[in-house]
Amino acid sequence: MSPHSPLHGSFVALPTPFRDGTLDLRQLDALIDYHAEVGTDGLLVCGTTGESVTLTEFEQRRLMRFAAEQAAGRLPVMAGVGTNSTAETVQLAGYADEVGIDAILVVTPYYNKPSPNGLRLHYGEVAAATERPIFLYNNPGRTGCDLDPDLAAELAQTHENIVAVKEAAPGLERARRHLALGALDLFCGEDSLLAEYVALGARGSITVTANLLPQEISDLFRVGGPERDPERANTLAARIAPIAEALFCESSPVPVKWALSRIFGTTPEVRPPLAPLETESERLLEGALLKAGLLDRELARS
Repeated sequence: MSPHSPLHGSFVALPTPFRDGTLDLRQLDALIDYHAEVGTDGLLVCGTTGESVTLTEFEQRRLMRFAAEQAAGRLPVMAGVGTNSTAETVQLAGYADEVGIDAILVVTPYYNKPSPNGLRLHYGEVAAATERPIFLYNNPGRTGCDLDPDLAAELAQTHENIVAVKEAAPGLERARRHLALGALDLFCGEDSLLAEYVALGARGSITVTANLLPQEISDLFRVGGPERDPERANTLAARIAPIAEALFCESSPVPVKWALSRIFGTTPEVRPPLAPLETESERLLEGALLKAGLLDRELARS
């Protein structure tokens, strides 16, 4: 079946750099440059990893505009615009159109626990407000709202700009159902299942791990998909898995911000109610980075 979305491959879920509580766009610019150079397939800003729920609307708009301008002509940019307010989500979706964002990611409305009819209304209003491709985002463990694949397929069939789903439910049952229904392109949103999603035929991923292993994940979609090199795919999967596990030793994005601070010198700062990485988690993550060759032993904590 032909793809529904023009976007595919490994999208990195970028963290939002902070310095003394405010946006640090210089750090974000450096991260965008890095991913453009190493061959990342695309960027996501203002997602879960970007601490979207603690950003003000002004900050979200500023990040979208900045990322679209800095990445223009080099990488496609996706923006998370989903909130637990339909009106606010619609406003952000419209702004994404204005600044040239390539696609939008719309998480299920959190905390409200909408009914299926509520989800139909929510996504219908968002779809009517934008011409951009819409990626549904199902992450029930964080949102308390589970988007059933049958309803996701119905939304895609009703609204032509709903083209893909980022699935972050545990296990592979949901992924298999999305693929069997065939209404949406499937993107992996569960880092620990990357290799399995590729083997099933997912079109791409949006992951935290791509911050540290961008080339490996991008390559995995090529050799695990169209190029069909199982041996190379297994090698890549074995390299990715320990880092994917270590990056979730605490609530994301706390670990990945700490890891990036050690590798690139960015600030590990997160916004409350998130807290700095615990010492035990620092040791675990540092060990994983050293073993993977991502951190120079001379830079490691004594």
